[in-house]
Amino acid sequence: MRPRLVILSRGPKLYSTKRLSEEAENAGWDVKILDPLSLTMIVDDKGGKIFYRGWPVECEAVIPRIGYSITRRGVTIVRQFERMGVIVMNSSDGITRSRDKLIACQMMSSGNIPVPITAQVVSWEDTNRAISRVGGTPCVVKSTEGTHGAGVFLAKTEQHARQLVYQMLEREMRPLVQEYIEESHGKDIRALVVGGEVVACMRRRANGDEFRSNFHLGGSVEKIEIDQDFEKIAIKAARILGLEIAGVDLLESERGALVLEVNSSPGLEGIEKASQINVAGAVSKRLNYLLQKNEENHSLMNQKHQSSNIDEKNQADS
Repeated sequence: MRPRLVILSRGPKLYSTKRLSEEAENAGWDVKILDPLSLTMIVDDKGGKIFYRGWPVECEAVIPRIGYSITRRGVTIVRQFERMGVIVMNSSDGITRSRDKLIACQMMSSGNIPVPITAQVVSWEDTNRAISRVGGTPCVVKSTEGTHGAGVFLAKTEQHARQLVYQMLEREMRPLVQEYIEESHGKDIRALVVGGEVVACMRRRANGDEFRSNFHLGGSVEKIEIDQDFEKIAIKAARILGLEIAGVDLLESERGALVLEVNSSPGLEGIEKASQINVAGAVSKRLNYLLQKNEENHSLMNQKHQSSNIDEKNQADS
C-alpha cells in the first residue's frame, strides 16, 4: 500500500502546495490536501484522533503549510499529529519559534548565529534608547510576528521610528527596532534548507525604492552560489529552530552573513524558477528517508518486544 501524506494548506491551488503534492505522488505517496481549519480532533489517553468531515484522518506523514494568520490553530493540529506518532515536517514547536521574530532571534543568538542587533520595545518612551542600541537611524522597525515583509518598515529619522512604534503599540503589536544593514539594502539571500542540507539558493532584489526584497512584493530573483560559511549558518539556524524545511534569509554585511529571518513555510515558486532546482522533489526524497527510518525503528522496537517476551517466558519456565 502506498504511504499516505497529508499536506495542511488553505490554498490547494497555490504553486508551493501543488508542487509538493505532485512530487510526493511521483515519489510513491498517496496525497491529500486538507484545510487545517476544517479539521477537528479528539484527545484521549491513547493519543487522540483527527477528523475531516466526520472521518478519521490516517496517514504516515504530514507537511504543514500553516499561514501566519492561522498559526495558533494550525500549530494545535500539527501537535496532535505529533502525538499520534505521524512524521511531521515541520514540528509544532519549530513553527511557533520561527513565527516569533524575537524568540527566533534569541535562540539563534544563543547558538552563536550572527543576527542584526535587535532591541525589544515595550513602551513609546523606550524607542530612543532602542534606536541608540542598534546604531542609530536609519533603522528597521518591525512587528515580532508577520510574513512576506508585512509589518516591516525602514525608519530614516528618530521621529519616524517613534511614530511607527507608537502605531504598533496602539494596535497591540509587539514592535522591535533592528539594526539597518546599509550594504544589504534592498537585497538578501534565501537559502532553502531541507533535512539539514541547503538544496537551493537565490538572491532577491527589491523593486524600485522598496527596501524589502520579498518575492511577493514584486522583487526579482536570481540564481546564486553561496560559500560554505553562509551554508553552515543557514543549516545551523534551521537546526536550532527545529525545522526540517526552512527558508533562511541571509544579509550580506561587512561583518559577514547575518540571519534576518527563518521561514517555516517558505514559498517554492521563486526559488525553483531562479535556481532551476526541484526543491519539492528534495522534500519528497527527505520524506521517503524519514519513512524508511521510521519503519526501521518500529521493526527494531518489535524485535526488542518479542525478545523481551521470550526472556520472560524462559524465566517463567525455569
